[in-house]
Amino acid sequence: MRYLPALLVCLIFGSSATAADWNQYLGPQGDGHAAGTAPLTWSEQQNVAWKTPIHGKGWSSPVVWKDQIWLTTATEDGTRMYAVCLDKNSGKVIHDVLLFENESPDFCHAFNSYASPTPFVEEGSVYVHFGKYGTACLDTKTGEKRWERRDFACDHYRGPGASPIVHDGLLFVSYDGFDVQYLTALDKHTGETVWRKDREIKYESAPDDGDKKKAYSTAAIVTVAGKELLISPSSGATIAYEPKTGKEVWRCNHGGWNASIRPIFHQGRAIIDTHSRGLGTVAIRIDGKGDVSDTHIDWSHSKTGRQLPNPLLVDDLLYLVDSLGVMTVLDVNDGSVVWKHRLGGNFVGSPLYLDGRIYVANLEGETHVLAPGRTYQSLAVNKLDSGCMASPAATGDGLLLRTTTDLYYLKTPAGN
Repeated sequence: MRYLPALLVCLIFGSSATAADWNQYLGPQGDGHAAGTAPLTWSEQQNVAWKTPIHGKGWSSPVVWKDQIWLTTATEDGTRMYAVCLDKNSGKVIHDVLLFENESPDFCHAFNSYASPTPFVEEGSVYVHFGKYGTACLDTKTGEKRWERRDFACDHYRGPGASPIVHDGLLFVSYDGFDVQYLTALDKHTGETVWRKDREIKYESAPDDGDKKKAYSTAAIVTVAGKELLISPSSGATIAYEPKTGKEVWRCNHGGWNASIRPIFHQGRAIIDTHSRGLGTVAIRIDGKGDVSDTHIDWSHSKTGRQLPNPLLVDDLLYLVDSLGVMTVLDVNDGSVVWKHRLGGNFVGSPLYLDGRIYVANLEGETHVLAPGRTYQSLAVNKLDSGCMASPAATGDGLLLRTTTDLYYLKTPAGN
């Protein structure tokens, strides 16, 4: 196999975030890795610094900047959409901003929510996104709206899900629906469109099969040999763009559908889950040009179930949790299976690597804490009253878990 030298590839970090600033979906590096500490065990009575109810229904993950925590929520019927800010130290709600009202929202599957995309936060600004229903920038101090966009059309078919990212003055977000599929770059200061690029994917399915066209994936930016690439998976293909212009650099037509995974990078390759029965999880070399479908897939692994949680890479091991609770661990160098274990329960939120441990929470209210390694080793299973659709977030000295009803700050008391 061919590998790019490690020095030629680097992941773009997010907006000068520190160890305590979990500023976007999957954290500052977009890979689910966090610095700091977190408790090994907890319950409703143990190691809970605070617990705050969150109104409405929203599966977005919390993001953290300094002493602020931001997340989004919506009414279950999607007629009202909110941005909520809490004080990290007390759990008190600082801002609860009604952003958008919708008279007749499109259908959203009960498993999804109208507030599933995770915000992006940086010094002074938070960017929230609700798919076609609106994107906005808020002042983090006052909660006031600086700009909004509500003019991007898309039939999400089952509801929105892709999260925004911000880099070098631009906000990127994908609209992959039944009717249209495209990527946009907005000026983060004004919300004005800098570029828009249609996907132009040739789908394998019938024209009326919306499930084979919609997607929910969040893009990632890497530097390859001194040039930046915006890599964005979609149903049927993964495409790399020039971030400044939207010019397509390469595409890999891998088939599959319902892409929901943010790319994970290792040794010059992007790890993508295609939801394809033929390929499944794939490793695509990212140094190509044009159509790389037949030349740049290093390995694939199809013996995993439906992937909703993002993969987690720790050292050379790739941890995959399917929606039915089976964890499969692959050697990221060749895609071979290292071990497989049924955790039990149903999983949507992505795993987190923190304090030398892997944390992954399910819909039944259980968070499994595992030791990384070439054999399965459970360290703890912690139970809360409600389960998690959102992915966990780190604060530097603790863990944020958003359940379907509340936001928990889990922290070991000082001196323990």
